Amino acid sequence: METKFAPSRGLAGTVSVPGDKSISHRAAIIGSMAAGDTTVRGYSEAADCASTLKVLRALGVRIEAAAGDVTIAGRGVGGFDPPTGPLGCGNSGTTMRLIAGALATCPIAAVLTGDESLNRRPMRRVIEPLVLMGAKCQASDEAGHPPMTVRGGRLESITYAPPVASAQVKSAVLLAGLGARGVTTVRESVPTRDHTERILRLAGIEVASVGPVVSVAPGIPAAFDLRVPGDFSSAAFFIAAALMVPGSAITVSGVGLNPTRTHFLRLLERMGARLEVIGSDIEGAHEPSGDIRAEYGSLTAIDVSPDEVARSIDEVTLLALLATAAHGRTTIKGAGELRHKESDRIRGTVQGLKALGARVEEITGGMAIEGPVQLRGARVNSRGDHRIAMMLGVAGLAGQGETVVEGWEWTRISYPGFDEALRRLQKESH
Repeated sequence: METKFAPSRGLAGTVSVPGDKSISHRAAIIGSMAAGDTTVRGYSEAADCASTLKVLRALGVRIEAAAGDVTIAGRGVGGFDPPTGPLGCGNSGTTMRLIAGALATCPIAAVLTGDESLNRRPMRRVIEPLVLMGAKCQASDEAGHPPMTVRGGRLESITYAPPVASAQVKSAVLLAGLGARGVTTVRESVPTRDHTERILRLAGIEVASVGPVVSVAPGIPAAFDLRVPGDFSSAAFFIAAALMVPGSAITVSGVGLNPTRTHFLRLLERMGARLEVIGSDIEGAHEPSGDIRAEYGSLTAIDVSPDEVARSIDEVTLLALLATAAHGRTTIKGAGELRHKESDRIRGTVQGLKALGARVEEITGGMAIEGPVQLRGARVNSRGDHRIAMMLGVAGLAGQGETVVEGWEWTRISYPGFDEALRRLQKESH
């Protein structure tokens, strides 16, 4: 499937984005391990989050979904039923890694598998800590590629320092820690997104955190009621579009403003972006949220450090795009993790932007971009990656001539209807 983008004369208006993917995944999984019925309001409509619900249902969890609200009948820690077949996680690495942590508490065996893309992504980093805790985990090869078998049971607590900071690995260990003997601790090099910790606290679990060190005590979460704010990583594409397309001024409403997710805004401020963030309190919300206003203006190149990449990992493709419009040379370093996402996002970003006329090159573990450059329309490929597809679509609005993005169907993984939302903003600008 391909989608065409023509140069835009400006974007204007207000847009809302679907519920946060990261929060939705975690709320559903922790709700399934709780005692009682949990309600998650504004659950993400992304295909990845649907994969999490599908897997939980296959483990015997009763789930009712209607009008964006999901009710989960908790089974307690270690309470999943043995599945009758492999657990298909679709394209969702979050589903596979977090479910592996939850399964480690259960005295059952389950096979986790995914689509062709997911089965190319190594899972060794989540397997290693779970094995240290006492679970039996085996992948299809030494690199840890799925399918992956997890057999849980009696676990011991550990203090674990992941070799690469990863919110998914941290979350898998913390979820396993709910069924371990003693306090489980994760020591990261930099703090990663803390949605798991926030939801566990909401559910009455004892969680301690000091900077990048997080500890969880064992226990059964209490059922909870949570409202999911708009997905910040989805909002980032609209923000980038406003900053790239002359004459644009838009507002993204109801966006999650968790400080462990919004470092992208700090990077944009360093580039000189014209931004305004308006916080708000929503009844029933457990995460900070508000509105973000973005307006077109001149941008300046910056250097992005490895620590900053870790705190804005989902927005790096957009940083590269924005750098094509910035004055000077932007460098993005320490982004090697991007080679193990749905695609090699460093190579895919470089190749896609080069096709559009950008001056961009791969460097060790990252990218370097010279700007400003006037992008030109071209036929480009998403490489089966939703974030590359959406980034290239935004680029098409700022380019000269028509841009055709092949593989647009992959955007359903995170944001069904993203192209229609972009076009609605264009209609309002005329």
